[in-house]
Amino acid sequence: MKQWAHSPSRAVCGPGTYIVTAGTYRRERLFSGRERIAALHDALLGTFEDHGWHLQAWAVFENHYHVIGISPGSGSELNSITRQLHGVTAHALNKQDGTAGRVVWHGYWQTMLTHHRSYLARLNYVHQNAVRHGLVQDARDYPWCSASWFERHADLAWQRTVGSFGIDRLNVPDDF
Repeated sequence: MKQWAHSPSRAVCGPGTYIVTAGTYRRERLFSGRERIAALHDALLGTFEDHGWHLQAWAVFENHYHVIGISPGSGSELNSITRQLHGVTAHALNKQDGTAGRVVWHGYWQTMLTHHRSYLARLNYVHQNAVRHGLVQDARDYPWCSASWFERHADLAWQRTVGSFGIDRLNVPDDF
């Protein structure tokens, strides 16, 4: 896993800060197994990094992912980023399974985050998503999310601030 050289932003989110959620076609668990989910995780981090995004939180699962990132521009490149990520991962998966042409991704949803409290709540939501899905009791134990990275790179006060925001009432597409 790549290390990120920056800490999560403390600034009020401005234009270009997004939460992105994408799911597999029919919610199929196509990225099951450590190798597959690790490949999706690495492709996701690499693709966003290659496009100059500063990732703030991420969680990658067998059939979906969430990302919060700050775009270097207006965010208009998000469509090409997801198209590239989905194309590369679908092609690799279909080659591995011998299923050329199989539909892997169902698309993605994005929301620009413009309110500081909304940003903080969604940061906590993405960091804690593996717990929410019942995969681990402590999000830091899930290797394909940003929770342990956040703990290593953010100071304790910032961690407590983000962790204090409730996630139960958020409207994030996540019925996977």
